[in-house]
Amino acid sequence: MSSKKARQIIILGAGVMQGPVIAVAREMGLETIALDGDRGAVNAGKADRFEPIDLKDKEGIEALARSLQAGGRLGGIITAGTDFSASVAWVAERLGLPGIPYETALNASDKGRMRRRFRDSGVASPEFTVLGAYPGPGYTPPSGYPAVIKPVDNMGARGCRRIDSPADFDAAWGEAFAFSRSGAVIVESYMEGPEYSVDALVYHGEITICGLADRHICFPPFFIEMGHTMPAAGRPAADESALIETFTQGARALGLLEGDAAGAAKGDIKLTPQGPMIGEIAARLSGGYMSGWTYPYASGVEVIRGAIMAALGEKPDGLVPRRSWTCAERAFISIPGRVRAVLGLRAAAAAPYVKDIFLRAAPGSRVSFPENNVSKAGNILAAAPEREAAVNAAEDAARMILIALEAPDPETGAFLESGAAWPPPAWPPAAFAVSPAIAASLASLPDPSPGSGGTLSLIPFPALGASGLRDWAGRSVSESLDAVRALTGLPLPEKPWPAGRPVSGQPFLGRRFWAALIRGGYQGAAYLVESLCAGAGGIAGAAPR
Repeated sequence: MSSKKARQIIILGAGVMQGPVIAVAREMGLETIALDGDRGAVNAGKADRFEPIDLKDKEGIEALARSLQAGGRLGGIITAGTDFSASVAWVAERLGLPGIPYETALNASDKGRMRRRFRDSGVASPEFTVLGAYPGPGYTPPSGYPAVIKPVDNMGARGCRRIDSPADFDAAWGEAFAFSRSGAVIVESYMEGPEYSVDALVYHGEITICGLADRHICFPPFFIEMGHTMPAAGRPAADESALIETFTQGARALGLLEGDAAGAAKGDIKLTPQGPMIGEIAARLSGGYMSGWTYPYASGVEVIRGAIMAALGEKPDGLVPRRSWTCAERAFISIPGRVRAVLGLRAAAAAPYVKDIFLRAAPGSRVSFPENNVSKAGNILAAAPEREAAVNAAEDAARMILIALEAPDPETGAFLESGAAWPPPAWPPAAFAVSPAIAASLASLPDPSPGSGGTLSLIPFPALGASGLRDWAGRSVSESLDAVRALTGLPLPEKPWPAGRPVSGQPFLGRRFWAALIRGGYQGAAYLVESLCAGAGGIAGAAPR
């Protein structure tokens, strides 16, 4: 930035979620100084200045901020979509910059402190227990089961899962404890009901709600957000008002509405049979694309601009929605393995109403079935004047993106083999949740070796096709077969298994193929085909790779 008079703003984080903060701040004429412990952070080069500082190092951030403040141009410090609102508050408080008090930020960062503030203020939230060490086998929390276990100080659902028994607790404890930076874990009663996300700005005792979204949580016992849709829909107005009121009470209980506190608040809240209950509230704008993309697409308002104004000590303005669109975000996932190729990106990007594609899986990278919200393969955002159009666009585009895995790979092989027995394991779930009758029908299918030469054909499995089942992304069996054909380059016609000896020179796939499709979806079936073809010395008709 050429002007020496431009005010400076420090931005914690230079990853994907902080990209809009950097861009909007620059549009506002500010000089941006982005900090991130990762020198290769994707948006590091988009700031006016980048400093490789660990975001946990609040003293190091303070030292940099003081050096900037000595120059007379430092206006504020901000973050969005990170775990480090306490680092922001520490620096702001010590340097006299606008912001949220450090103790308040700790209330909104440590889930144990948060729950105690809610309890003491009478705000509806789950019963809880904080544990600093393993309590021993047979543990049952005071509130009983079902419960949720998670680290007190992490985000993205890392180390978070539902537990229904002492055995579940023992299985989940190690991961929850490993993800805790402070070495403490919280166990809280499980809340039934649909979940919502709220973004808000706070300024000198006032709160402005900047969007309420439906959260689409999948794959129990974990809590994987496979998307969100804004605005939230399908609830009576009284329910929405109750959700917002409970969120506001929670923000007040944490101290976000006291004195001259200025910043943002992000909440997850459930509508339980007993009424709204708060999952958590953070003293920052949300990650998960909501503050930087979803709300602007839906409303025409840059909530990030308001957050930057608050960080500079200015009352946020321009927050009245200019349009009433729907924005839908949907994730796409992968089974375990190493990525060989990603297909369909151009078609998905060109689809009507699709705005953005964020890809986490690239050729050569390892992927896994998600156990938290940072292990998904990618995300799609679509926006449209009508809700149905936005949702369909995002979900259709997510199904267009196909991830091919390298074969052979021990993790992929183990994933597919884990579904060989009946009943299948509860976790990870199978792509197609077949009934015992379909499983019995599968067991009766022939299972020839593919051989070599001729066109590889599939022995039909009409029971699966007629089931109406769909995979994790909503693909039908027919759509999944088309995806297998696209990845392998093989036509894979379905032909009846000939009585007696197979037709000479015409290899077939049967039970193993369909089992791989059921367990691992199109990826599992394509992986099996390519593994068998490689072992057989090649199959005629395969596309060159």
